[in-house]
Amino acid sequence: MSVYIVGLGMGNYGTLTGEAKEAILGAEIVIGAERLLAALPEDYSGRCFAAVDPVEIIRLIEMNAPTRSTCILLSGDTGFYSGTKRLLPFLESYKVTVLPGISSVQYFAAKLKRPWQDWKLVSAHGRSCDAAGLVQRNAETFFLTGGAWTVPALCGQLSQAGLGDCTVTVGENLGSDCERIRVGTVFELAQSDTGVLAVMLVENPSPRRMVSYGLPDDVFLRGGSPMTKSEVRSIVLSKLRLSEGDIIYDVGAGTGSVSVEAALLVGSGHVYAIECRSEACSLIKENAKKFALSNLTCIEGRAPEAFAGLPVPDAVFIGGSGGRLAVILEKLLQINPYIRLVLTAITLETLTAVTTALTDLPSRNMEIVQIAVNRAKHLGKHHLLTAQNPVFIISS
Repeated sequence: MSVYIVGLGMGNYGTLTGEAKEAILGAEIVIGAERLLAALPEDYSGRCFAAVDPVEIIRLIEMNAPTRSTCILLSGDTGFYSGTKRLLPFLESYKVTVLPGISSVQYFAAKLKRPWQDWKLVSAHGRSCDAAGLVQRNAETFFLTGGAWTVPALCGQLSQAGLGDCTVTVGENLGSDCERIRVGTVFELAQSDTGVLAVMLVENPSPRRMVSYGLPDDVFLRGGSPMTKSEVRSIVLSKLRLSEGDIIYDVGAGTGSVSVEAALLVGSGHVYAIECRSEACSLIKENAKKFALSNLTCIEGRAPEAFAGLPVPDAVFIGGSGGRLAVILEKLLQINPYIRLVLTAITLETLTAVTTALTDLPSRNMEIVQIAVNRAKHLGKHHLLTAQNPVFIISS
């Protein structure tokens, strides 16, 4: 028996390819969501069954066997956030042909008379979504919406991140008789009555694309809290070996300078700045707000108790431990034995404590770097080098 998986695009039968129409009209049974079955032409003479779950689809195919040809209808394109990937393993014993459809992004771009090859494509349909982080990093971001992340919900997140003035174009009920396309600001669309069957394009005229690290110290709000200086911060970040999507803990975060730069680098990942002093936590939140970071969360409390309930980290920077280094390291390795660890020390006593604690831990290689920075300052017509405190950077 032949099984055809057909992408029905927006549910408009008129936009199908000739091959897809031939497969549908030649099928003895057609299975799909009720909305897609309603789009079939009146002259289709086979049997129709409403189902979307792969197990139910297989049950219907087996219950109606033998048949010469079965057609399974899926919305959109079979390769763009489609149920095809989940369905195919259930059909391994059948001869399967996958026929693509017009995706919502193709249809929407054509309606707007715009190219879409440079758009950042994101599905927020039934999955968590860092909309603010994505829009901050891209000039044009296309969202499939649905579930909890409707257009108003996504625009609400963007507004809270200071992106309320960005332009949004929304397409509702694409391909249907009640299709609607409208344009407004993020702030305006956050207050809209947009339905659940919608897509949106957000345009950010000034995207932030981080290509380096070690920002100048004076871009951070500092107050009276300690801060990891630019030169040291650069090496700390390089030793952390951050990747897109990483979960990072910054223990003893101080002003949050490492947290901020790590959040800028991990993109869809998340940074948890752990700090026990209220005034420092306020500074961290202000610095996160200054850089419009939605992927940085300040946790007020002492490590390791503050780790409770947080996602498993990929890497941790410890800038301060409050004398609890051994128990912090022990807990971190319980959470993730393969975690990347980076610590700093400015006194020999702290260095000894760090090396002793790491040496006592099983299967941890240790690298120690000592950095001594000198900064030039004006002295009349001359420049005088002023030594900064030497810092030990320990990674494991």
